[in-house]
Amino acid sequence: MNRIFRSAVFYLVLIIAVVWVFQLYRSGTDRPLKYGSVNQFKQSVEDGDVTSAEFLNKDERITGDLADGGRYEIALPTGTVPDMAEYLESAGVEYSANPQQGSVLLSVLFQFLPIILIIGFFFFLMQQMQGGGNRVMSFGKSKARLVTKDQPKITFSDVAGLDEAIEELQEIKEFLEAPQKFQAMGAKIPKGVLLFGPPGTGKTLLARAVAGEAGVPYFSISGSDFVEMFVGVGASRVRDLFEQAKANAPSIVFMDEIDAVGRHRGAGLGGGHDEREQTLNQLLVEMDGFDVKGGVILIAATNRPDILDPALLRPGRFDRQIVVDRPDLTGRVGILKVHTRGKPLSKHIDIEVLARRTPGFTGADLANVVNEAALLSARFNKTEIGMDELEEAIDRVLAGPQRRSRIISDREKKVIAYHEAGHALVSHALPNTDPVHKVSIVSRGRALGYTLTLPTEDRFLVSRSEMIDELAMLLGGRVAEEVVFDEVTTGASDDIMRCTKIAKQMVTQYGMSSLGPLALGENEGQPFLGRDFGHVKDYSDEVAAKIDAEIHRLVEEAHQEARDIVTRHRDKLDALVEVLMEKESVDKEEVAEIFAEVAKIDPHGTAEKAKRRGGKVEPDDASAGEAGAKRQTPRPSPRPSLGEA
Repeated sequence: MNRIFRSAVFYLVLIIAVVWVFQLYRSGTDRPLKYGSVNQFKQSVEDGDVTSAEFLNKDERITGDLADGGRYEIALPTGTVPDMAEYLESAGVEYSANPQQGSVLLSVLFQFLPIILIIGFFFFLMQQMQGGGNRVMSFGKSKARLVTKDQPKITFSDVAGLDEAIEELQEIKEFLEAPQKFQAMGAKIPKGVLLFGPPGTGKTLLARAVAGEAGVPYFSISGSDFVEMFVGVGASRVRDLFEQAKANAPSIVFMDEIDAVGRHRGAGLGGGHDEREQTLNQLLVEMDGFDVKGGVILIAATNRPDILDPALLRPGRFDRQIVVDRPDLTGRVGILKVHTRGKPLSKHIDIEVLARRTPGFTGADLANVVNEAALLSARFNKTEIGMDELEEAIDRVLAGPQRRSRIISDREKKVIAYHEAGHALVSHALPNTDPVHKVSIVSRGRALGYTLTLPTEDRFLVSRSEMIDELAMLLGGRVAEEVVFDEVTTGASDDIMRCTKIAKQMVTQYGMSSLGPLALGENEGQPFLGRDFGHVKDYSDEVAAKIDAEIHRLVEEAHQEARDIVTRHRDKLDALVEVLMEKESVDKEEVAEIFAEVAKIDPHGTAEKAKRRGGKVEPDDASAGEAGAKRQTPRPSPRPSLGEA
C-alpha cells in the first residue's frame, strides 16, 4: 500500500480526478440564462413558473428554482434590485435577502484551478529530479546498494588465485580497521583504488572481500546507474552517493564498470558537454574533496583502463592501480578448491589435472565449469560429481553443448574428420606448437568439430618460430581438404581469419618480417571514433604494398609447410580419420599412439627453413612481452572448424 501512495502515477491520477470533479461542479452551477429579458422573467412569475429567488446584489443578478425542477439566472439592470424585490413580494414568490458574497471568487478559482495544478505538479517533478522531497520519483538519489556487516560476509579466504592483488589491498583493510597507525606516521591512505583486468577475474569479489575483512559499510553501484535521460541527474547521484558514504564512514564505495562514466572527455565526434561528461566532472570533484581522515575509499573496476580519462587516473584520485589478471596454474588449483568446497566430489577427481586442462580460464570460467559438472551429475541422477562430468563441463565451456540432433551427411562428416585430423597432424609434427589434447567431430555450439591444443605450462612470451608454426597449424585443416578431396570448403573461414591476423601482427606490431623492427599503423584501432579523423596513415603507399607482400609471404610459406607435412604423412592422417569416424572423439593418448612414428620437424634442418623461422631466438624486449601477454590472455579455445552453424 505504501508503494502505491509513493508512486507518481497515483498523484497524477488524483490531480486528474480533482480537476474532473471541479469541472463537473462548475458545469452544474454555471448554467446559461433562462431568460433573455426582465419582461420574460416577470411573465414567468405571473404564470407561476418561478418558485424561489435569490438576489446576488454584488453582481445585480437573480438566481433560483423553477417549477419544473430546473434553475435559472438573470442579470438585472443597474439600480433595479429594490424594485424587483417589491415585485416578487407582491407576486408571492419567496426570495432570499442574503446574497452569495463569494461567487466571483469561486468562479475565478474554478477557471484557473487546472492551470495551477499542472504548474504545481511540474515544480513537484523538478524538485524530485534534483533529489529533494520524500523519494517519490527521486531521480537525483543514488541507486547504490548498501551491504552492511549484518549481511553474509565475504573475506579474503573466499578469494583464491589473486595473492598479489590481495597483498596490495591488505593495507586498505588495515587503514579502515586502525587508521591511527597510518596517521601517526604521516601516511595518507590512497583515495581510490582501480582494479583492472579481463572480465570474470574477480574484481568485484576483491572489493567485497576488503569490505568484509574491515567490517565497514559497502556501497555497490554500476557506472551505468549514473546516466539518465535527464540532464544533471548523473551529477546529482554522484553527490548523493558520496554524502551517504561520508555519513556511514568509514566505508567503501565500489563502482563497477567505471568506464561507463569515466571515458576520455572530448573524444566524441560532437565534442559537446554531454550528460556523461557532467557526471565525470562531478566524480572528479568528489574525489578531490575527500577528507583524508574521512575514511571513505573508492574502489573501481573496469575491463578498459585504456579509455579512462587521464584526470581520473592521476595521483590524488586513483592513487593505486592493481592488475587483476587471469590466474596461473597454482591460482587455478586454489580457485577450483574454493568452488568445489562443500560439493559431493568423487574420490578419483584430481584438481591439479583439471587446472592443467584449463589454462587461460578466469575465476568465473572455473566457477561455471564446476556448476556445469554439478548440473550434469544431477541430470543423470548421480550422487557425486565425477571426473567425466568435469571433463564434459570443460568442453561445454570451451565449445558449447553437444548438438547431436544436427543431422550431418556421411560425406560432410568425412570432410570434417579430415579437416580436424589435418589440424592435429600438423600440430603434432611441428616443434613449437602445443600438444594436441583432444580431436572431435561432434558438433558443439557453432562449430561442427574441433581440435583442442593445450600448453604444458603457462607462458608469457611468444617467439617468432611459435607464431610461424601457429600459422601452419591453422592452415592444416584446409590443406587436408585440398590434398584429400582436391577442393576446399567454407569450413576454414575462421582459420584463415585468425591466420591473417597473426601474420599482420607479426609484420606491423612485432617486427618479425623483412621490414625490420618497425611499428606500422600505430594510430589504427583507436577506441574513439572522433580521434581517427585527426590522424593520417603513418606509412607510405609503398610501405603498405610491402606489408601486404610480407603478410602474403608468411601465409603462403605456412601453407606450403602444412601441405608438405600432410602429403608426407598421408597414411597417419587416414588412420586418425578412420578412428574419428568410428568414435567421433579421440583423446591425447590415442592421438599420440596414432602419430607415434611422426617425427618432429627440425627447425634447423635446412638453411632455408632456419632462415624462415629466424632460428630459436626468444624475444626479450618490451614489445615481445606485449606479444606474449596477448598470446596468454585469450582463453585457449578449440580450433574452430568447418564454419558455423
